[in-house]
Amino acid sequence: MSKRDGIGAGTRLVAAGRREEWTQGIVNPPVWRASTILYDSIADMRATGGDTHHRLYYGRRGTPTQWALADALTELEPGAEGTFLYCSGVAAIAAALLSVLSPGDELLLVDSAYEPTRAMARGLLARFGITTRFYDPLVGAGIAELIGDKTRAILMESPGSLTFEVQDVPAIVDAAKARGVTTLIDNTWATPLFFPAIAAGVDLSILACTKYVVGHSDVMMGSVTAGPGHFAKLRQTSFELGQVAAPDDCWLGSRGLRTMAVRLKHHEQSALEIARWLADRNEVGAVLHPALPSCPGHKIFVRDFKGSSGLFAFVLNGADEASRAAFIDALDLFGIGYSWGGFESLATPADPHRALDTPDHGGAIVRLQIGLEDTADLIADIEQALDAFRAVRG
Repeated sequence: MSKRDGIGAGTRLVAAGRREEWTQGIVNPPVWRASTILYDSIADMRATGGDTHHRLYYGRRGTPTQWALADALTELEPGAEGTFLYCSGVAAIAAALLSVLSPGDELLLVDSAYEPTRAMARGLLARFGITTRFYDPLVGAGIAELIGDKTRAILMESPGSLTFEVQDVPAIVDAAKARGVTTLIDNTWATPLFFPAIAAGVDLSILACTKYVVGHSDVMMGSVTAGPGHFAKLRQTSFELGQVAAPDDCWLGSRGLRTMAVRLKHHEQSALEIARWLADRNEVGAVLHPALPSCPGHKIFVRDFKGSSGLFAFVLNGADEASRAAFIDALDLFGIGYSWGGFESLATPADPHRALDTPDHGGAIVRLQIGLEDTADLIADIEQALDAFRAVRG
């Protein structure tokens, strides 16, 4: 048994990906920038035998800087075989899907998925002759009735983008395995700390590392962690697509990873306090936070998740575009911008578009990313912005 078997997640975050041959006695693995790798001889050049994982070969195949982060992410997923890094979360989704789908295949995609994923299904996959069918995020074990002869993969996102429905991942995984269908999940919201997807039976777990792994809003990066039997195809597909994450970005990803557990605790606690405060306001209808009983799939969240992160949404009662904009524009401590997971708080309008029925929440939706500011200051900022909302709504 390894000395590190059974250690806590925070300890694992600090220790993972720090092999002695990469650190050379330095706390952090250094930045190895490389395109060309030099060999001592032709015999040395040919000695790789095609195995270039954790062996210098050519810059696009990686250096210890990339390998350190990839190994650390693999260690966060009990039972995982390996991780590949990408230049963005969307690139990670594309590589993961193309590693398991071929022309004529069908993808089942959750209808609450991230919009760039939906666009990829309508565009890139369709051009490659891959069809997509959307399914209700609350379908659970009923997914078995949707799996057809051409279904080769199911892509989940739990909680779902914008509306935060929690899926019954174990039930979907069981149905998929019974039919030999590959399962993928965008696990960016929870991270492996709050939902260890590979341990739950998912085949490929995707992160937009831009968010909580990096944590500082200054790097674009994605990752795919593969369960047993799936890494070789993922890695080969990624090589064929020419995918590589820059070493400087990977170094920043490794740096951010060390504090992810601490940051997530603050994101979680502050977001929950603000969500509960919003739930008591007359101006607010539904609060779409998986840890609250009112959120669709809450019982599954309590069963499967170890915590919640800092991203959620809420409905402004009777709001139209003008009154919602007045609320967001009036915020002072919340920036207006895409992405999330950084140290700063953000607010954006949320307008879900569905292939199936679009839920009616009774008003316009605002998505909040709760950062690391003092919670009381954020609540005060939201309260004064609600004054601006009421003035416009009437």
